[in-house]
Amino acid sequence: MTFPGESESNTIPFPLRPRDGDTLGGRIWRARDALGYSLEDLACRLALPEETVGGWERDHAEPEAGALFRLAETLRVSPSWLIAGIGTPPPEPAGSEYLYPLQCRLREVRQLHEQTGNAIAALEAEIARLIDRDQD
Repeated sequence: MTFPGESESNTIPFPLRPRDGDTLGGRIWRARDALGYSLEDLACRLALPEETVGGWERDHAEPEAGALFRLAETLRVSPSWLIAGIGTPPPEPAGSEYLYPLQCRLREVRQLHEQTGNAIAALEAEIARLIDRDQD
């Protein structure tokens, strides 16, 4: 499909909007925070265990399609924004121009902390395996 003033093409031009660089979990957290919901509040509104919703926020799991649509409706954002950061994000709370970057950095550090813990556990297990092998 072509539009007047454009060259012959097989693609439909879509307006280019900058994508949100956050993860699904980060967008869930941002939308929840914009509404002032605690993790417990959101889980209760979705009638799901807090651990399930928390897993989504930490990017340890992803909601199934039906849950994703319920989540988007509850958080008052579009499913496309939750999935890919395309569309209108929720409004940021007052004062968030200072708080939001710090919270994003904290979330990154927590993820690094978890990865470091996993790496340490793997190294400890490998060392124990090698020690056991040498003792045999």
